[in-house]
Order: sequence, then structure tokens, then C-alpha cells
Amino acid sequence: MEHGTVDFDDRSVDPEKVLAIANCGQFSGVILQKGVAEKYYNSKKYQVPLIVKLNGKTNLVDDSDPYSPQLCRVEEAVELGASAVGYTVYVGSRYENKMINEFAKIERKADKYGLPLIGWMYPRGKAVAGREYSREVLSYAARLALEVGAEMVKIPYSGDRESFSWVVKAAGKVKIVVQGGPKIKEGLFYQVIRDVLSAGAIGLAVGRNVWQAGEPIKVAEEIGKIVCEKLKAPRQKGETH
Repeated sequence: MEHGTVDFDDRSVDPEKVLAIANCGQFSGVILQKGVAEKYYNSKKYQVPLIVKLNGKTNLVDDSDPYSPQLCRVEEAVELGASAVGYTVYVGSRYENKMINEFAKIERKADKYGLPLIGWMYPRGKAVAGREYSREVLSYAARLALEVGAEMVKIPYSGDRESFSWVVKAAGKVKIVVQGGPKIKEGLFYQVIRDVLSAGAIGLAVGRNVWQAGEPIKVAEEIGKIVCEKLKAPRQKGETH
């Protein structure tokens, strides 16, 4: 929802094609808004687990202090067959407290249904302008995920392994996945994956770098190979996983 149609091509604009890629690529989950899940997701057709995003917004209005309202209830996500739910908190926004409060309410409800709650902890807003990818702000966002009861946190990558290792430590027992980010060259993307895994993340939540690839299944398979090899490999000096 936040990206609109800007990042789509003729293939990725069709949710069925994206779901087919996620399914064939053996992704560990696919993230959908309520409306897309209602119309396209079928657990009998797709084995990939469904993660329902509970809030969202467009990028058409002033985004200097963003707020993402809740659009879907936990009960609705359960009815859709969700294996987990997600909610965005824009850490540093003037509306941060409102989103944290909504997150807390959702966490209590999700816990009753046994649904893991994933926190999208994105530093945004005038208070953190220019520092969104800093060690200080990202580690604060990761720690917030731990404090408010998230099972997992999706967070931006700081850009280097050393600083991101501290972000991982700040999250404690909360597992970290890194946002996929803008479309980049495949070789560079694979190196980013290796770096974030070495820092202690357990994976990535990817979009454009798979859906828009010339051979998306091939890219998905390569990602899976890197993740499996890295997480099974003996820990090296300086690594935190």
C-alpha cells in the first residue's frame, strides 16, 4: 500500500503472479493487506504462509511525520487464515505514541489467538530526520520491538555489518528480518543478504528485488541457498547469529 503502483511492472502488478513466485520460491511467508488476501490468497492453492498487515497508508500525502492507521482487525486476519500479523510503528514520528498504543492492543489480541505479531519498526519523522539508518536510532527501534512484545521485527539495514550487529543485540530475543529495500543489482543484493545474516538477522522481507528480477524464481532460490548456508555455518569471529 505504501508503494502504490510505482514499483510494479507488468508481472508484479498481478497479485496471483507474486503469490505464485512466493509459493514456487518456497518463501517462509507472504505479506498481504486484507483486501488482497481476501481476493487472492487461498491456503489450498498456496502453501506459503500468510502474514496479514494490519495497518497501512499511501505515500501521496505529506510524510514528514507519518501515521499508519489500523485497517484490519486480528479477528479478520484469523478468518483469512493468517499465520502471523504485522503492524508498522514509525519510530520518531509525532504520532509514534498513537501507533505504539495501537500495537500494544493488537499484541494482546494476537496473543489470545496464538498469532505471532511482527513489528515493522521504521524510523521516520522530523525528530529522526537524517538519522533513520544510524546505529543509535535503529537500535532504539529494535529495542522498542522487544519492549512492546513483538515476536519478530522488520527493520531497515544500517548499511554495515558492525553497526547492525549492535541493532541485533538491542533486540534481545526478538528475531530480526531486514526490509528488502530498493531494487539493486543482484550481486550487490546477495552481498547485503550475507552481511545482514552475519550481523545476526535471520532473513529478509523482500519485494522488488525478487518480483522485478528477470528470473524471480532463480533469485528466490539463491536467497534461500544463502540463508540456509549462512544460518547453518559455524559462527565466525564478529558474527552474532
